[in-house]
Amino acid sequence: MANPPALNDCPVAQLKGVGPKLVERLAALHISSVQDLLFHLPTRYQDRTRVAQLGRVRLGQDVMLEAEILSSDIEVGRRRSLVCRIKDPTGIISLRFFHFSAAQKNLLSPGNRIRCFGEIRSGKTGYEIYHPEYQVLQAGITAPLADSLTPVYPATEGLQQVRLRALIDQALSMMLSQSTLVDWLPDNVLRSFRFPALPDALQYLHHPPTSAPVQQLLNGQHPAQQRLAFEELLSHRLCLRRLRQQSAHQNAPILDVGLDVSLDMGVVAARDVADTLPQKFLKQLPFALTNAQVRVTQEIRQDLGRNEPMLRLLQGDVGSGKTVVAALAALQTVDGGYQAAIMAPTEILAEQHFINFSAWLLPLGLRIGWLSGKVKGKQRQQTLADLASGDIDIAVGTHALFQNEVQFNRLGLVIIDEQHRFGVHQRLALREKGNDGRTIPHQLVMTATPIPRTLAMSAYADLDCSIIDELPPGRTPVNTVIISNSRRDDVVARIHEACRSGSQAYWVCTLIEESEALQCQAAEVTWQALQEQLPDLAIGLIHGRMKPGEKTSVMDAFKQGHLQLLVATTVIEVGVDVPNASLMIIENPERLGLAQLHQLRGRVGRGAKASHCLLLYQPPLSLQGKQRLGIMRDSSDGFYIAEQDLALRGPGQVLGTQQTGLMSFRIADLSRDADLLDSVKSVADLIEQTHPTHIAPLVNRWLGDRELYGNV
Repeated sequence: MANPPALNDCPVAQLKGVGPKLVERLAALHISSVQDLLFHLPTRYQDRTRVAQLGRVRLGQDVMLEAEILSSDIEVGRRRSLVCRIKDPTGIISLRFFHFSAAQKNLLSPGNRIRCFGEIRSGKTGYEIYHPEYQVLQAGITAPLADSLTPVYPATEGLQQVRLRALIDQALSMMLSQSTLVDWLPDNVLRSFRFPALPDALQYLHHPPTSAPVQQLLNGQHPAQQRLAFEELLSHRLCLRRLRQQSAHQNAPILDVGLDVSLDMGVVAARDVADTLPQKFLKQLPFALTNAQVRVTQEIRQDLGRNEPMLRLLQGDVGSGKTVVAALAALQTVDGGYQAAIMAPTEILAEQHFINFSAWLLPLGLRIGWLSGKVKGKQRQQTLADLASGDIDIAVGTHALFQNEVQFNRLGLVIIDEQHRFGVHQRLALREKGNDGRTIPHQLVMTATPIPRTLAMSAYADLDCSIIDELPPGRTPVNTVIISNSRRDDVVARIHEACRSGSQAYWVCTLIEESEALQCQAAEVTWQALQEQLPDLAIGLIHGRMKPGEKTSVMDAFKQGHLQLLVATTVIEVGVDVPNASLMIIENPERLGLAQLHQLRGRVGRGAKASHCLLLYQPPLSLQGKQRLGIMRDSSDGFYIAEQDLALRGPGQVLGTQQTGLMSFRIADLSRDADLLDSVKSVADLIEQTHPTHIAPLVNRWLGDRELYGNV
């Protein structure tokens, strides 16, 4: 008799009762094999092993009840419902059904005994349970209670818990009877970490015994969960390492500015480093680089001098001087005979880079090109022609840089700013622009949203990481104050005082229910109100629905000091540099994540003046809102804030990647499981060296068709 197939090769369609419709619904949960079912783990558990007394239940509790039906009546109100009153020796409560049939009403007739499970809520008649799961008990027959905790799984429309549980139970009995689930963790790893065997861990998590430590399970800290979290983090790391290795097998241009490599003559001639573009640039800068900038520049310089494509993440807090480092990398690229491209997510940020690069690099004789959605007609055609011919050395722009019509002559370096704001495919597309069949460009991705070490070790395991961890001298720390909207008039008075004494201020209106239209409308209303309250101030308005030209002229007027107060939406989050602005009001800050609040606050404190940020919140604040604003008030350290943001919001939101499928962990939690990451790294190295054949099945088990996300 042939051996049964491995569970990862066994399609769900082979299970009893699974037809094409169900296959489709399971696919929505990324379940296509029996193995996928086994690794579809509960998010929580219900205790159906004991019956609670009606008189002792509490609001919000999930309880199993057994009682006699006293009455069963249809109530006609705003919504028609069937209300069933049940009683045991300790009390009476109601079960309420908004969807019911005549047969159901007949079954729930007075005198019958019922066993039901649901959440206790407060209703018209006192304590009620809406739509409980129930069974009517036959007279004289005792139905057995569950002997383990009942799992609750992530589900999808048209797929109820009862159906999912039955399918997973089928998968569990196949696993136990056929022993065809392979454990890809080497024996020495299992022993050294004292991990339970894989089938034991899965069986436990799908059916924990009644004695199970429920709180530990809910916190994800049970040894069975930690064993699976470890394996999942390991598979993510191995996937990213594999992508890095694939990249390493490709060639990139060698851009070593210390040497003049003349391939035509077949000689390598030493060249005076003082003649290089980076050195000329450094000589003309009116300030000295910080030690951190020097260190990071050296790391990038060495990468660009190799024929393996650089994949480097450059992190630096708001105002730490990443743009200068990016300019030095671009100059090294041009010195090596190649073009560089700098892509930013917003018109304002891209334009800021274009202005900086033009001011710094035009005096060195370089040709800087600008490409965004607003560049049209002849100007666009000329820019495209100059990029293709190589007449532009450095191209700066928005996502317009990777459109089909854009062709580079010799693209050697791609710099992506605020990289988490781009989708995976957009970042790939720009790198592909430089793929001429022989070499692919080096890649530098920058972020002013510090990525916690835990995320950098997992989401960016394929990138080398550089950190600018000091601010240039002369930056003033920003004093942050939390203030209730009831004191709005005081805030307006404070703005008036600051602007009359020569400072400038921002008033930021935050997102309203994810709607850009409403957000812009809110900013316009605020702008009009402030103009009425402060008639002697010049007040500007900027939001995402204005034409690019309008936005630019308002920003220019603010930079030149013609406007004293700028009312804006979060479009000013990055890249806006006005040293004279020393006061910022952020309205409804509780609507924003910590990283975004930190970015916004970074627009002030850029000069020598004492700077202030007022967080004008709408009471009452939720507990998480209080925590977030408290962190902002107490710290200006971007890395600490990022770690706290991760703990409060989770990796998908911190990375801005929930829409791409990146980092969608089934069981691991990066903030909770951070202590596993160092061990994961060493075990990944071990598996690459001693068990390379285990990599593909591990990646497939946990990531399956979602592996593409890392291809950046």
